[in-house]
Amino acid sequence: MSNKASNPIPQGKYVPANRVNNLIFTSGMTPRDNGILLREGPIMISDDISVIKPSVELATKNALTAAKNVLNEDEKIEKIVNLTVYLNCEDGFTKHASIGDIASNFLYEELGEKGSCARTTVGVHTLPSNAPVEIQLIVSVE
Repeated sequence: MSNKASNPIPQGKYVPANRVNNLIFTSGMTPRDNGILLREGPIMISDDISVIKPSVELATKNALTAAKNVLNEDEKIEKIVNLTVYLNCEDGFTKHASIGDIASNFLYEELGEKGSCARTTVGVHTLPSNAPVEIQLIVSVE
């Protein structure tokens, strides 16, 4: 019996994560719990960052779960190599780094120094299903 958590449910014809040698590339993960989007709509300039935190953490957790689920039984995550945070935000929004910090902090809390990584946070006009955030990881395997 496997100790792996259930993979996030793909919303199309793709896999949650793909492995090439010792690198794992996750698909973009939105804040879905059992396929249901936790929050919809863009992040507004007037929003307090705390309202988006649960969505960012769930999307990050989904990406980390997808990565862990392609590890063999005797393997571990060596390092999160890269984190990309896509934000569905209104024009003029400038708190990208603060929201990226939520994802970075989640990875650090889960993995310690292995979770510290290079990061890009990008504001976009829309995301799939009108999700507020999408997270993608590149992970190295030890």
